[in-house]
Amino acid sequence: MNNSIRAVFLDHASLDLGDLDMTPLRQGFAELTLHASSAPEQVAERLQGAQVAISNKVPLDAATLAACPELKLILVSATGTNNIDLAAARERGIVVANCQGYGTPSVAQHCLMLLLALATRLPDYQRAIRNGAWQRASQFCLLDFPIIELEGKTLGLLGHGELGGAVARLAEAFGMRVLLGALPGRPPRADRLPLHELLPQVDALSLHCPLTEDTRHLIGATELALMKPQALLINTARGGLVDEQALADALRAGHLGGAAFDVLSEEPPRHGNPLLAPDIPRLIITPHNAWGSREARQRIVGQLAENATAFFSGAPKRVVSG
Repeated sequence: MNNSIRAVFLDHASLDLGDLDMTPLRQGFAELTLHASSAPEQVAERLQGAQVAISNKVPLDAATLAACPELKLILVSATGTNNIDLAAARERGIVVANCQGYGTPSVAQHCLMLLLALATRLPDYQRAIRNGAWQRASQFCLLDFPIIELEGKTLGLLGHGELGGAVARLAEAFGMRVLLGALPGRPPRADRLPLHELLPQVDALSLHCPLTEDTRHLIGATELALMKPQALLINTARGGLVDEQALADALRAGHLGGAAFDVLSEEPPRHGNPLLAPDIPRLIITPHNAWGSREARQRIVGQLAENATAFFSGAPKRVVSG
């Protein structure tokens, strides 16, 4: 324990549902204050006297950082740091460290779950049973919705880092062939196909790339039109990678075999979203929970503790700014 360090977790409830062991994090500080959530107007006051701020999604902008002169370290309990003014932190000598790779098994299995649910038409069959279709059937089984096998099909991946690689291994275990696509703004590679070559070949496409100005609306109406009429689209990365209105239009028009998203362009979608319309067929939406297994969240606790210990020992880890 560092005997003089005070830390404040601004949105603890975004990580811990009461099922995590917070001991590794508590042991790193003389004092750790946990707030379930923090409104913007509460942040600066809560960080007074603290040397460490811990945040998942609570914004820490330049004005807030200026109002917290004792702050030395920001621990982000996620990978994304878009809620932190990194330039302002750097200017004030505040180190920002994030968590990385904690959710790979959880997100990869969620991605395959979505792919399997689309391939087997799971939501359609569950809906049919609730509506009494099986109960009224003339034979022992119900086969109203065409089922496809993944074996022998081609999966395209956009993004082949740790997550994309994990999904590739699971897909190959189901007998799928995996092709990798080139991302805009990246150097060309022989093993990455341009989008216009990749998309017509795949039976399913899964997104695992970051959202940048180069990748925003990476998949739009033009790209969707290049895909096979019965292809499947999976997005467990970022909502803005796909033009959501174009996807809604394509699904309504019967182009694509289905889509499954764990992410939307606004989260939570308080102002609506084209993909939340009730009349879109063959669409599965999950509420950005692919990452959220207990095991993954416990890994975050461990990484937060590691990042704090490493920083105060003079060898900071997972630094994104500072």
